[in-house]
Amino acid sequence: MPKLSVLIPTFNHHKFIAQTLEGALRQKTNFDFEIVIGDDASSDGNQLVIQEFANKYPDKIRAFLHPQNLGPASPRELGGKNNVAFLFGACKGDYIALCEGDDFWTDSLKLQKQVAFLEANPDYSLCHHQLSVIYEDNSPTHDFNINNQKDTSLLEDLLEDKLWFLGTASTVIRNVFKNGLPQWWWKSASGDLGIFIEVAKYGKIKYFPENMGCYRKHHGGMTNIHTPQNIFFLRNRMEMFQELDVYFDFKYSTTLTKTIEHYQSIVANLEKTA
Repeated sequence: MPKLSVLIPTFNHHKFIAQTLEGALRQKTNFDFEIVIGDDASSDGNQLVIQEFANKYPDKIRAFLHPQNLGPASPRELGGKNNVAFLFGACKGDYIALCEGDDFWTDSLKLQKQVAFLEANPDYSLCHHQLSVIYEDNSPTHDFNINNQKDTSLLEDLLEDKLWFLGTASTVIRNVFKNGLPQWWWKSASGDLGIFIEVAKYGKIKYFPENMGCYRKHHGGMTNIHTPQNIFFLRNRMEMFQELDVYFDFKYSTTLTKTIEHYQSIVANLEKTA
C-alpha cells in the first residue's frame, strides 16, 4: 500500500503533462507512492501522452482516461469538479500531494521533505512551499508566496480569505477524505480552498520557504474563469462561507461574518455596474 498518492487532475494539458509527470516520477523517497491521474476527456491528445507514461511505468501510474467529461457541464465555474472528486476516491495513500496537469515540481526531494515533516509533527495536517509563477505569454516569473509568509498558518487564516497563500502544486495533505468529501464542497466553485479548509480542521499548516515547483498561468487555466469580476463565482464563494459557518457550529462566526460581509459588498458593487 503506498504511503502517498500524487493526485493529478488534467484536461487539455497536452503541452504540459509530460513535464508534470516527469516531475512526479523524479521524486526520491524512502516510502512507496503512487501517481493517480485523471484526464477529463481531453480533446488535444493529452490522453495519448498519459497512456504512454502509464505503459512505461505501470507499477507507479494509475491512469483514469475518462471517455466523457465528468462535468458538471454547467455552471462552468464548477467544471472539472467531478474528476477531482473521483481522484480523491481513488487515492490509497495516507497522504496526498496535489499537482494539476499544467504545473510541475522541480525538487526531487519535495515529497520526502514534506512527508517527513508531517510524520514528525502530527499536529500539522498540511504543508506547502514556495513556487515560481510562470506565464505562457512570457510575462516575468515571480514567487507565489510573499517574502514574509507565515511559517505556520491556521484554519482561521483560510476562513479570513484575505490572501491566497496555498499554491495547489505545493501542497501535501493528510488524506482525511477516505469517507468522501463534505456535502458543502460539492456546491462550491472554490474547490481547492474547500479541500484545504476541510484538511485544516485536523491540524496546522506548515510553510517551507524553499522553491520546489512551478505554477503555470495560461489562457486555458481556471483562474481565467474564477476572476474578481465573475459575479457568479464571488456569490458562490460567499455562499460557501455562509455554509461553513453552520458546518463549524458557528465556532468561527467572528471571522466568517467579516469574510461574508466583504463578499456581499463586492457582489453588490458589481451588480450596480453590471
